[in-house]
Amino acid sequence: AGDASVTRQPISIDEVSAALARLPRLSGFIAFQHGEIVHQQYARGGAFGKPINIKSASKSILNALTAIALQRGDLPSLDAPISGYLPRYFAPIPKNDKRRTITVRHLLTMSSGLPSTSIYNYGEWVSSRDWIAYALSQDLVYEPGSRMTYSTGDTHLLAAVLASAAGASLRAYAQRHLFDALGVQIGGWDRDPQGNYFGGNNMALSPQALLAFGRLYLDGGVYGARRVLSKDWIDASWTPRFLNSSFNTRHDYGYLWWHTRYAGHSAWFAWGYGGQFLFVLPSLNAIVVFTGDPDARTRGGNDAIYDLMERTIVPHLAQRSVP
Repeated sequence: AGDASVTRQPISIDEVSAALARLPRLSGFIAFQHGEIVHQQYARGGAFGKPINIKSASKSILNALTAIALQRGDLPSLDAPISGYLPRYFAPIPKNDKRRTITVRHLLTMSSGLPSTSIYNYGEWVSSRDWIAYALSQDLVYEPGSRMTYSTGDTHLLAAVLASAAGASLRAYAQRHLFDALGVQIGGWDRDPQGNYFGGNNMALSPQALLAFGRLYLDGGVYGARRVLSKDWIDASWTPRFLNSSFNTRHDYGYLWWHTRYAGHSAWFAWGYGGQFLFVLPSLNAIVVFTGDPDARTRGGNDAIYDLMERTIVPHLAQRSVP
């Protein structure tokens, strides 16, 4: 009975702060729960309202833009073939080629079946003269929809499809229909050689903007008094579609959101290179934002954040939740 009788000591906010200070490249941190900021901490030039390149955490922004395109009728269905929105790029692809069966839903789940343009293939892809042509010129390695393969090529194709469907600049569309409703601004956002906004990478948002975006999902698609996304869309997005999808820890994948558990609590999250994270923990009515150095990866840096979530931050939020 020895183990059962050991009571875990409460974790103080000072312990949280000290643990954060030990992260080598942290630039910003926010813990938000029950409608208020519990703690925020900045270093290395970071600030609440200062945009930072959130790298691949911007993939989850495309989730919201897809929902908005559906709600506005710009996009008829998740099962719309993407060939109809990128006719110039599909013109050289034979009529019976299975690349023509790739749909918006496949891009939302990174299951296009195309080879990955991320990790080892990333440099060659972004050095190409036309990123969309490069991605679509590759032979399928899997049947579309059958397997999740992490690839920024998939989300860049999705961004091009959304811009085509909307008939507008994706940046202008995102600001008008998403970020204006959240009361925040997009910072920088890279473009490809053809001028398409980079789908799934290199968007700059402040910790404040990430918090607002997280609140939209935590509150079921409502921000302030305004409904921006449907609750059904968030439920669908936060349904695991592929299990054990990441390279290091057990993470599942929904519609451009990752999923895991910390200290027994379900966490849906956006994840970007260099320590950019937005965690939403519905059971704790909480959001956690991390920003780091987008130009450098510390070996084991992601694992250090996951460990901090498991051992310190989520337990602290959990003890605050007890009446």
